[in-house]
Amino acid sequence: MKSDLVDKAAEIVTDPLVLVNLVSQRVRQLNSGRSPLIPTRPSMGAADIALQEIIEGKIKLGEKKKEEEVIAE
Repeated sequence: MKSDLVDKAAEIVTDPLVLVNLVSQRVRQLNSGRSPLIPTRPSMGAADIALQEIIEGKIKLGEKKKEEEVIAE
């Protein structure tokens, strides 16, 4: 995970715990077969992809009952 991506994503999702949960949930989605919403390079890991998607506004935080979920747009 690249620290510059974390810094940029932290400007968008200011609560560190929410950012960690958002990235974690998106990484699970990517690892289970969901397609990235951005162009990727072979050197990018799932966390880098998730962070870049947050930076580009491709995913946002939504609510589902009492749980938070990642909504891909």
